[in-house]
Amino acid sequence: MGPMKTPSFFRAFAAAVLAVAGLALPSFGAKPPAPAAPVDLRIEFDRPVLPADEVQRAIVKIGLTGCRPPRPLERAPVNLVIVLDRSGSMSGDKLAQAREAAVEALRRLDARDLLSVVIYDHEVATLIPPQAPTDVRSLERQIRGITARGNTALFAGVSQGAAELRKNLERAGFVHRVLLLSDGLANVGPSAPDDLGRLGGALRREGIAVTTVGLGDGFNEDLMTALAQRSDGNHYYVAESGDLPQVFAKELGDVLDVVAQRVEVTIEFPEGVRVLRSIGREAECHGRNVSFGLNQLYGGQEKYLLVEVEVPAARSDEVRLLARARASYTTTSGGSALELRAEGHVRYTSDVAVVKREANQKVQTEFADNEIAEARSQAIALADAGRNDEAVAVLARNSAALSASADYYDNSTMRQSATAAKAEAEEVQREGIDNRKRKELRAGSYQTTNQQKK
Repeated sequence: MGPMKTPSFFRAFAAAVLAVAGLALPSFGAKPPAPAAPVDLRIEFDRPVLPADEVQRAIVKIGLTGCRPPRPLERAPVNLVIVLDRSGSMSGDKLAQAREAAVEALRRLDARDLLSVVIYDHEVATLIPPQAPTDVRSLERQIRGITARGNTALFAGVSQGAAELRKNLERAGFVHRVLLLSDGLANVGPSAPDDLGRLGGALRREGIAVTTVGLGDGFNEDLMTALAQRSDGNHYYVAESGDLPQVFAKELGDVLDVVAQRVEVTIEFPEGVRVLRSIGREAECHGRNVSFGLNQLYGGQEKYLLVEVEVPAARSDEVRLLARARASYTTTSGGSALELRAEGHVRYTSDVAVVKREANQKVQTEFADNEIAEARSQAIALADAGRNDEAVAVLARNSAALSASADYYDNSTMRQSATAAKAEAEEVQREGIDNRKRKELRAGSYQTTNQQKK
């Protein structure tokens, strides 16, 4: 008589038979697999393999990707305030399209959500106080009754919108968003980009993001991007009012896709690694530590920071830790903060062909795009000062450097970015940077550094 077979033997045998048949063994009370985390944290490098025996510069990417929930209905409820400019310059088709855009946003919400509408000219009023958008027809009538008049008290409009959100700020699990539309200069109350930037920073600390929509060619794009950037919202430049409903629908797509909030990231570099600069997104650098935050993270979308560092020399075939990162966040269902950790190592080689072959072309292209965004900002400042030739030179030098790097690593996507940047430099040389071009450049740079869907 052979040895007695244990229950685990029979279970393993049954599992093997069922596997051959393409079936699975019932779990019989076993714990189901844990659900995937809503956020993925990764560290990547432009070159995961570095040349040996010499000091190197490297680009470190810290990326956070929001994972979509398995069922679309499991989204977070939204606490949304639409802040609409109703000043005299909005009369006619602009205001008509703004009303339709607000109605489009209303129709994308449901009974889980809260909607309020604030209108402003030289005065501010709450047209619709926070409520579940269940009586759609009544809300539509109120929105379509908005008329144009007066000047532009933009700061007060945003502040009033935030006050409406605060009435429900403590409700667990809500995504809080101000959606601001303006076509003109802020000419009543605080009106400098720094003023609106400070307001945006204060709102971010409360968990409120502000998305700004600039309509036409009369608004202050520096002010609007400062407000969006400091609050970690989106920014759109809409040249034609007919595009407003589409832009509002795109923005609501993001808002309804938030999977994590209050994201804080810290990157630690080991001794010997020198932090040179952060690229694109705003970050704080303290010695060998770099930190940045996100107000909200969307499902299916990646947000990242790039950091340029100087790396000490190492021998061929040596592997070294280059960066550690930790991220904390809260899910849209609330609760205590969750934490993620990641590490990134690089390898050294004396074979240059290996360095080129193993290069991370996606990170290289992201670096190139952020360098282009930075060059645009420099060019705008130079053009504002009447130094258009220097603005062209900045854009041209940047595109030439990126083109050379693309050729060296045979990076076709990076080459496309460099070619587009060259064409942009040539356009600025021919035509300068007028009001509309300035808004296009500012919006494009912001969307790149904020990793905003275009």
